Amino acid sequence: MKLSLREISKSFGDHLVLDTVSLNLEKVHTLVLIGPSGGGKSTLLRIIAGLEFPDSGEVEINGQPVIFREENLLRHRRTVGTVFQAFNLFPHLTALQNITLPLEKVHGHSTAEAEQIARQFLARFRLENHAAKRPAELSGGQRQRVAIARAVSIKPSLLLFDEPTSALDPEMTAEVLDMIKELRDEGRDFILVTHEMGFARQIADQVAFLADGRIAEVGEVRRVFEQSASAQTRDFLARVLKY
Repeated sequence: MKLSLREISKSFGDHLVLDTVSLNLEKVHTLVLIGPSGGGKSTLLRIIAGLEFPDSGEVEINGQPVIFREENLLRHRRTVGTVFQAFNLFPHLTALQNITLPLEKVHGHSTAEAEQIARQFLARFRLENHAAKRPAELSGGQRQRVAIARAVSIKPSLLLFDEPTSALDPEMTAEVLDMIKELRDEGRDFILVTHEMGFARQIADQVAFLADGRIAEVGEVRRVFEQSASAQTRDFLARVLKY
């Protein structure tokens, strides 16, 4: 994946969330965004996904600019699979229906095609026995795996994960991280926002550290974790890796 962000800014009311964020990566397979809460990571991810409009700046993915007009964003969103921390499943639909709905309504598959694709991904993520269950009948880990199955089923060119394990207990966290690692090992391109530093270190090609709405440092994962050039990054890692 080639990713270019040029002077992205975003405010909510009087609160500046992103302050002229720029990033240029010619070739990255797995980019992990780390940093303190409130630093702008989730907002930046939503802008890349086309779910949030920047106040200013430009986004380019694999040489293609993201045009922040609704008709253009509809096309862009069809190429991106996004997994959120709160699952974002439809509570009145079954696991199967949560996957078939976007396949039919957004991607134009027939009902039969959508069900075949959905069952294939439910089986792949060891959820075939839960196809008829609604989200309230599933564990947190199962709900997040359904959300990942839904994101992957549309055959996206890019996967985005926004704190996918923050609402899970340790056992379920491991379950979901295993799924994400499996996708990484398949060669899929993705961007991950996480506070799981051990996992970030294991899975990332590149790491970007965001704080106070700015990217303080970006680089190859081992260098950032072991030889950071930024005092702000070093201080953050010292705190979160202390225990």
